[in-house]
Amino acid sequence: MSLTKTTVVDQITVTENGIILYREATRIMEDGVQLSQTYHRSSLTPGQDLTGVPANVVAHCNTAWTADVVAAYQAAQTERATA
Repeated sequence: MSLTKTTVVDQITVTENGIILYREATRIMEDGVQLSQTYHRSSLTPGQDLTGVPANVVAHCNTAWTADVVAAYQAAQTERATA
């Protein structure tokens, strides 16, 4: 009997304003049979520090977060704060 625990990013979504949503699935397996699975969801805003973020999510951020996307997101946040 061999128990293993793995965590994988199984879902990544990019919203129209550049926010990245991702889900990590943690799976408990026994001899190749899945016993349980739990999820953890996270979000990242354009320009946010990516320290500790899974590499495949960082790759999506680097692609989606162009200078224009980051500037537009920051401008929208500034506008909301002053409204």
